[in-house]
Amino acid sequence: MPAASDKVFNCRMCGHCCEGSGGIVVSPTDLTRLAAHLGHAPETVVELYCYHVGDKLKIRSGDDGYCVFFKQGQGCGVHEGKPAICRAWPFFRGNIEDPASLAMAKEFCPGINLEARHADFAQAGRSYLRQKGLLAKDSSCEANALILK
Repeated sequence: MPAASDKVFNCRMCGHCCEGSGGIVVSPTDLTRLAAHLGHAPETVVELYCYHVGDKLKIRSGDDGYCVFFKQGQGCGVHEGKPAICRAWPFFRGNIEDPASLAMAKEFCPGINLEARHADFAQAGRSYLRQKGLLAKDSSCEANALILK
């Protein structure tokens, strides 16, 4: 029996969520996982792939506008080590708490079931985030989109 999250979202590996800059927050836990996956010291990962915005660490975008780890036709180059914000898509606070935000996400992401009612999406999203340990608490260093009311 498929998980509730599978009924409202099925990733198509299109990369739309990997495009744009400034959204991929790397928490301290994420940095440890990403560094281990890449086989580098955390400091090296920061130097090579990240930048700071205030106290938050974020992944750089390449010249093509995508995350530096995204490769066209191949997808995420660090899939096993990717940050929580990437693991959580499309179950972000805005999409869970606001039907209008979810409607916009449906236009953007072909993996979101167009027939999914907001209430069902929100319930599945909250459950998914809890089960996967993706809920954040510290807005100083974690993604705000993973901090739910």
